[in-house]
Amino acid sequence: MTFRARHLLGIEPLAPDEIVTVLDLADRYVDLNRATVKQSDALAGMTQINMFFEASTRTQASFELAGKRLGADVMNMSVAQSSVKKGETLLDTAMTLNAMHPDLLVVRHPASGAVNLLAEKVNCAVLNAGDGRHEHPTQALLDALTIRRAKGRIQRLSVAICGDIAHSRVARSNLILLGKMENRLRLIGPPTLMPPGVADLGCEVFEDMAEGLQGVDVVMMLRLQRERMDGGFVPSEREYYHRYGLDAEKLAFAKPDAIVMHPGPMNRGVEIDGTLADDINRSVIQDQVEMGVAVRMAAMDLLARNLRDARAARAGEAGMMA
Repeated sequence: MTFRARHLLGIEPLAPDEIVTVLDLADRYVDLNRATVKQSDALAGMTQINMFFEASTRTQASFELAGKRLGADVMNMSVAQSSVKKGETLLDTAMTLNAMHPDLLVVRHPASGAVNLLAEKVNCAVLNAGDGRHEHPTQALLDALTIRRAKGRIQRLSVAICGDIAHSRVARSNLILLGKMENRLRLIGPPTLMPPGVADLGCEVFEDMAEGLQGVDVVMMLRLQRERMDGGFVPSEREYYHRYGLDAEKLAFAKPDAIVMHPGPMNRGVEIDGTLADDINRSVIQDQVEMGVAVRMAAMDLLARNLRDARAARAGEAGMMA
């Protein structure tokens, strides 16, 4: 298997063969997670710290479960009660954690680039669980695994990403990953929710759902991220749903076997019809949640292998010098 990364900070540094390596290993962990005994010793003896500066349910629970199933000692750091709230800087926190000799550090932070900065200061593998509007690599990987299992491939598909593109790190990571895998990408949403320079992203851009969804294989809906909005980006949630909320009528413009995705949390009746979200024939939203645990297991397993190899190499060099 080919996976050269020391950290998983974003999709951008990953080569297509490294993406495939993660997905292939994650497929094996899907089988493990469906077995009666769900334990592996891939991270036995290693310590994983989850440090979430933003509230999270799915991602934090998924990383915690992934680490425990791999045999790691897992600690969830409660930032709300930590020294960060008392004025300690991110780097001081990083140095404190580094002194505890963790092996894997999972970080979510509201500032873009914060996780990259932290990774420069610690001696362990760092996984980006979402930083500002920058990236959310494991979400894109679990989306890719969900698509591949539903469609039989992750190349040469037509994928529509709909909604609040401008504020979405999920959209950014998916655009990078799906672009690397040679898919046709469409962005659908109001101009107020499109990022600057969207025309340079190698995507087709649509304001009309009917036009944008025409003949697509995958429909990926995004929520309105009001916590990142300053001002009125949409007239009202009711009007937004009328124009951009996914329902059966709009989905009819996609291919008959098109799948419906959503990274969660969902706002039913705002960006997606609740009945459609629960339709087991079209929606793979619950599959995404299941794939999330497997993908995070695979990513941590691969990073742990590289970490052990690097430490063994350093120990060998030290022995030669002695």
